[in-house]
Amino acid sequence: MSNKELFSIALGLEEPWFVKEINFAPEKRRLDLLLDFKKGSKFACPECGAAGCAIHDTKERTWRHLDFFQHQAYLTARVPRIKCQTCGVKQVDVPWARKNTGFTLLFEIMVLHMAQHMAIQPLSVLVSVHMDSIWRILSHYVDQAHSEMELGEMRRVGIDEFAKRTGHDYATVFGDLDESRIVYISDGRKSNTVHEFANFLAQKGIPSLQVQEICTDMWPAYMRGVRERFPDSTLVFDRYHVMTMVNRAVDLVRRHEAKEQEVLKKTRYLWLKNDDHLSKKQREQVEYISRFNLKTARAYRIKEAIRQVWSFSNRDEAESHLKKWYFWATHSRLDPIIDFAKTIKEHWNGILNYFDSNITNGIIEGINNKIKTALKRAYGFKSFRYLRTIVYLIAGKLALPTRC
Repeated sequence: MSNKELFSIALGLEEPWFVKEINFAPEKRRLDLLLDFKKGSKFACPECGAAGCAIHDTKERTWRHLDFFQHQAYLTARVPRIKCQTCGVKQVDVPWARKNTGFTLLFEIMVLHMAQHMAIQPLSVLVSVHMDSIWRILSHYVDQAHSEMELGEMRRVGIDEFAKRTGHDYATVFGDLDESRIVYISDGRKSNTVHEFANFLAQKGIPSLQVQEICTDMWPAYMRGVRERFPDSTLVFDRYHVMTMVNRAVDLVRRHEAKEQEVLKKTRYLWLKNDDHLSKKQREQVEYISRFNLKTARAYRIKEAIRQVWSFSNRDEAESHLKKWYFWATHSRLDPIIDFAKTIKEHWNGILNYFDSNITNGIIEGINNKIKTALKRAYGFKSFRYLRTIVYLIAGKLALPTRC
């Protein structure tokens, strides 16, 4: 078997294509394979599929292929344009590459799967390809796979926002909670993001009635969008979001009181931790400060009390506890705590709906962790489109190609 025959088999070439010439330059760390088609060959029309079309002319093209050991490999071929009686002059599709790209299918699939496990910038360096080209490859396959995503069984949706960069620059993600995957991402965090998601589902033929439960925080824009586009769904407020709000209230109490109480200096994170997460030393510190009957210590006890709501096994018991907590919080004479308690009252059913669903903190946190991973992988992204691409790639559980 000759080297040309060997490479033809390795590339999976079929009639009429073959390896015509091999040029190996070890000093340049480069392998060039010149491909050609047999004289007198005819090709099918790439549009209508008509067979036996004569060649009109050819144009030479080159594609980057998988490395040959430590050497970069390139394929070069005369690509025919055929003359179809129905469609006119059309360029044929070559079996080893997509149209209008400078990379072979195998090279692109390699990049696609490597990007799932490493950041884009070092990947660009590793494969010696500009980052813009890497992003174009990823966008093509991710967009295609996302458009084909099957959502017919999705019943429970989680909505959350994340900061794209430092500052108040947010994006909103919609997750399939049963599959723990992100199915849609929208720029911003206004009510129109929910409308965009609803329109996305409508384009896929999925009615709003299919979404039975939606878990989100108490951001008014999200709630308004849900009421407008998913009026029949059950709204659930997750424990994580509630505890974030009460922690903020406790910290406001501490910050105001710390101006007069030196003992509270540098204790911020002490009061933000759950009681069962405190170390022995931290618990002793909390007990010591509590002896001074400070407002911060009272706010902390109120925070710990509302956390106990989720320790109950059913809605009735949880609601009974929450009513007692509400009376305590609203009579605490702590303004941030009272404001928080009023917010809880306004969203009472949404909090207790937690006990009628199986939406857990772990599902939300799992999706959030995937978003954080995607942000790290997309370090230095130039546009929202690139960010969306990497989020879907990392957290969308897409059906991506594994071979040509």
